[in-house]
Amino acid sequence: MTDLADRTILVTGASSGIGLAIVQRLASTGARVIAHANTNPDGARRAVASFPSDRAHVVQADLADPAGAGRLWEQAETWAGRIDVVVLNAAIMPRIELDDTDERWQAVMEQALQVNTLSQLTLIRRALAHFAGHDGGTIVGLSSWVTQRGSGHANLVAYAASKAATAAAIKTIARTHADRNVLAYLIAPGAVDTGMSATASADRGGREEFLRALAMGEMVPPEEIAELVSLLASGRVRHLSGATLDINGASYIR
Repeated sequence: MTDLADRTILVTGASSGIGLAIVQRLASTGARVIAHANTNPDGARRAVASFPSDRAHVVQADLADPAGAGRLWEQAETWAGRIDVVVLNAAIMPRIELDDTDERWQAVMEQALQVNTLSQLTLIRRALAHFAGHDGGTIVGLSSWVTQRGSGHANLVAYAASKAATAAAIKTIARTHADRNVLAYLIAPGAVDTGMSATASADRGGREEFLRALAMGEMVPPEEIAELVSLLASGRVRHLSGATLDINGASYIR
């Protein structure tokens, strides 16, 4: 089992899906965890239910608000004192047709970029300033296979573009901060068995049709991603820093 008893880990988007699985997996590692939620704080509280009360904390912040990421970091740092690992999992996947109105196009693009890119960059910036005073730290970004291959549906262009921008930023941090004991990784899932993938599969003939297009005929269990996060958070694979780790059941091999 991974031992993270000396680590404090901030996980964004922890109330459901991949984030929920990550927090629940970390319960067995001894880590202290800060679980972020926005509209579903009860989900985050359920995620940390098995932690001792002094080793888990829930913070609520709206990453669609330009000031939300800063408030999230301040709450987390106030509770924890020191944060060793930041897991950037929170994201939205809005759909927008290319021939939609200009007003709706602008609104959806701004929302996707705010939540999936700008808020993440704020947290990265805050984390780097914090790590500078604590001999380094680790950033794990939850990316997507769409950052390499593009989305299979044009109405997810906002999601694909925003996720790709954040992936480029994390790769840049890995290169430029390696000599400061900052490790940065990207996990690029394919289709994960969450509500977000259910939304995507609706555009492709439904769940069964969607599964037929996958090499294993099944989506990635969120628990497998959580296992990978716990390994990266441990610091035992330092020289993977900068890597993008594909996890898609052989449906996209590059």
